[in-house]
Amino acid sequence: MGDRISVKISNGVADVRLTRADKMNALDDAMFNAIVETGERMKADKNVRAVVLSGEGRAFCAGLDMGNFGKMAGNSDDSSTPKKRSLLATRTHGLANRAQYAAWVWREVPVPVIAAVHGVAFGGGFQVCLGADMRYVAPDTKMSVMEIKWGLVPDMAGTQLMRHLAREDIVRELAYTGRIFSGEEAQTYGFATRLSDDPRALALETAKEIAGRNPDAIRANKRIFNAAPYLDAAQGLQMESDEQDEIIGSVNQIEAIMSTMEKRAGNYNDG
Repeated sequence: MGDRISVKISNGVADVRLTRADKMNALDDAMFNAIVETGERMKADKNVRAVVLSGEGRAFCAGLDMGNFGKMAGNSDDSSTPKKRSLLATRTHGLANRAQYAAWVWREVPVPVIAAVHGVAFGGGFQVCLGADMRYVAPDTKMSVMEIKWGLVPDMAGTQLMRHLAREDIVRELAYTGRIFSGEEAQTYGFATRLSDDPRALALETAKEIAGRNPDAIRANKRIFNAAPYLDAAQGLQMESDEQDEIIGSVNQIEAIMSTMEKRAGNYNDG
């Protein structure tokens, strides 16, 4: 992760920050690698019960680093001889390629992830925040599905994430035009969960609350919500029942009842 991301874990809450502030946390190769590595670390750490993802400095993430566009053009020098490049169609991280996984990995993290978004979230940066369970956004944040500006399509899982959050015509308009929109507009579209002048503080507060709940139920909730868009009604109802059968009567569920009745913090086992 080096100089790209910092991680601090306290009382079950992982405070994950993009730390390339001088470049508005733009996505270069090192940042892509750091995001993926951090997401995989969050997947494996059973002591993490909630994650807050934010950016230091003036922005959440300004999108693809401009230096990467030269590579994308595919010319090795000033000649017209194109370089060979790796095809994006090659799956390198399960169902995704590396760029897609920088956004999708947050869906695979088994606990809730809250993106705290401020400044700008353009292109790939916007898609990274879409991978979170929720997005707390400053009202004056500038956001854009900016890939069309560079003659591209959104290809960091954005097409699969946006379609479950906003109306299809809105998603199409934003992808076709690259129009910049505000955090306030993002909330009306369905991309922003809550607006806050200090989204990181609010996200940490919510993460702390989530971390104080039965972790078995929280993780089961995430599995259900992740699967729901791809299941028919019968499958979804069955999944609810199967997950609940695993939880009812478990040590952590009994502790949830006792701590509520005794008006104290729960003492849960992360297993």
